[in-house]
Amino acid sequence: MYIMPRPIDKYDFTGKKALIRVDFNVPVDAKTLEITDDTRIRKALPTIKKVTEKGAAILMSHFGRPKNGPEDQFSMRHIVGRVSELLGKEVKLAPDSIGPEVKKLADALKPGEVLLLENLRFHKGETKNPEKKLDQYGSELGDEAFAKQLSELGDCWINEAFGTAHRPHASTAVIAKFFPNDKMFGYLVEEEIEALDKVLKAPERPLTAIMGGSKISTKIPIIRNLLTKVDNLIIGGGMIFTFVKAVGGKIGDSIHEDDFLEEARKIIEEAKEKGVNLVIATDCVAGDSFSNDAKTIVCKNSEIPDGWQGMDVGPETVKTFNKVIGASKTILWNGPAGVFEFPNFAAGTKAIGAAVVEATKNGAYSLVGGGDSVAAVNQFGIADKVSYISTAGGALLEYLEGRELPGIAAVRS
Repeated sequence: MYIMPRPIDKYDFTGKKALIRVDFNVPVDAKTLEITDDTRIRKALPTIKKVTEKGAAILMSHFGRPKNGPEDQFSMRHIVGRVSELLGKEVKLAPDSIGPEVKKLADALKPGEVLLLENLRFHKGETKNPEKKLDQYGSELGDEAFAKQLSELGDCWINEAFGTAHRPHASTAVIAKFFPNDKMFGYLVEEEIEALDKVLKAPERPLTAIMGGSKISTKIPIIRNLLTKVDNLIIGGGMIFTFVKAVGGKIGDSIHEDDFLEEARKIIEEAKEKGVNLVIATDCVAGDSFSNDAKTIVCKNSEIPDGWQGMDVGPETVKTFNKVIGASKTILWNGPAGVFEFPNFAAGTKAIGAAVVEATKNGAYSLVGGGDSVAAVNQFGIADKVSYISTAGGALLEYLEGRELPGIAAVRS
């Protein structure tokens, strides 16, 4: 039976201690270990502030990939200062994530106070279990015993880490069983789910998905799922050339995957069978080397000379993409059109961004997700001109594949 999670706004945190699974796995400078981008911390602030109006917050997160227990470079001590600064109050740091001393600190918390647990992945139980139990997708479950110890620190559990919701770890999913009536999503996770469901489950049509990136192999499950939902599927980026070669085109030295030529042909056929308008770039800006300073020519994708490689979509493709995007009412953008990191090959991706912004201005709902796409909208200064930006990474991709994310299912069940 489907049970709606309890919305955070309706939960009474008075005198309660809320365990909040946040995603503070932020990027840091390799030498100084200073935080270089605190976006993930900022995104969690509204939920933390909501809890601490009347209760106390116990924050738990992983940070980096420690291999053999505690490692100072992955300690939350490098994070706690920024959390305190952004919250405007002192955040206490626990010496561990479980154990008698941590329990004592948690028990002593008063309303308004915040405790940050030490890196969850200093314990193998966060990601592994003694029986090697797997979830339905073959990922190893976190240890139930470790999850139980975490659960004893608080009165309720909030999942505010959509970026790790695809992991069936102790703190992201297994812990939910210990809070059958006191589990909920934080504001960020609610926003992510609402935005994605608006695109995938209740879109205003036409619905257009723009898929870019270099490899088709990493996007096949997503493309297959999208073919059951979208009206238009635009293909850009390096994956174009696997499709072009699959139908007999000459692609010169362009990036492609020979092992997936048959898959590309099947996708083309599936699109026809399902009545989806599959829009594959037809021309490109090719370079004679993989560099910003390469010599360039504009040619058809199927007629790229030997020694040259497609680096960006061409002007005719831009016109086609713009026309489809402009007629759309719902837009999902995942992946760049070309090597936008090189200024001389950024025009195609920039044009897509401009078209999405214009469509949004005209009433379309636009969702941008995936590291490169987010980097692109930030680089071009249009992040505030699209409807929603998802920074979820792997969780976003698995949601687009149609998978049930463990961290979401755990709250909903």
